[in-house]
Amino acid sequence: MAIWPQNLATPKYPSGIEEVRARYAAMFVRFGAASGALDVSPGQLGPIGGEWVRAPGSDPARTILYFHGGGFVAGSPETHRPLVGKLVEASGVGAFSVGYRLAPECFFPAAVRDGIDSYRALLAKGMPATSIILAGDEAGGGLAFAVALAVRNAGLEMPGGIAAMSPWADLSLSGLSVLGNRRTDTALEWESLFLCARSYLRKSNPCDAYASPAWSSLSGFPPVMVHAGSTEILRDDASKLGDRAADANVSVSVEIYDGMGHLFQMDAGRNEAKVSLSRLAQFIRAKSAVMAA
Repeated sequence: MAIWPQNLATPKYPSGIEEVRARYAAMFVRFGAASGALDVSPGQLGPIGGEWVRAPGSDPARTILYFHGGGFVAGSPETHRPLVGKLVEASGVGAFSVGYRLAPECFFPAAVRDGIDSYRALLAKGMPATSIILAGDEAGGGLAFAVALAVRNAGLEMPGGIAAMSPWADLSLSGLSVLGNRRTDTALEWESLFLCARSYLRKSNPCDAYASPAWSSLSGFPPVMVHAGSTEILRDDASKLGDRAADANVSVSVEIYDGMGHLFQMDAGRNEAKVSLSRLAQFIRAKSAVMAA
């Protein structure tokens, strides 16, 4: 069950990117408010803006580099502060939420470039690579993997791990769940994601590794954890990432939560949300600490 009920008064299929953005904006509002205990401040990593999100007692020796969702066309560090805050509070690790450029104004591979630039800036500040966890949701989840590809291919030291919630990692929309779950996913639909992909990619190949890491070799990657819901259309993107990681002998955990929808972690009353956040927090703590030791 997804946490955002379908608005039956709204036409199911969006007419253009502005309507897609409006739908995302309504979704983000339902995230609720961020915890008042968080310490939030604007930040800059090199040329890339964003915000630091920390909780009392956050370990300054480790960092979550977070990429928000929104189909590459919507969202911001501010819209995703409640979700980032949950990860920060659960893990005890502070985050820099990246304000990467959005399409259609800035198209592929602008977001990937912003991601690796922010990673390079963290390294330049003296942060050990293995104490950094790349993380994200939906488009940001796929972007976390794309940035890791860019890090690997640039010959930089890899981060300690990669964590993703409901990642969109196949912009060709070829997963069977995209159609098979179209009636059970009340947060996303094929038509909106198609418009997002077209706006982001323009004339680029949707199977380009940096656009769709689900089609890429993940050889040399750090440990990976991916969570998704069984009823969402992006379920198979999570499974594909798991398959690519297993093919490359990368330590991987893919968890598909039965009966759950897109970003079910935001439904604080559900036991599955608590379990997922606890598991992700454990992964973040373990991989940043063990790898940095």
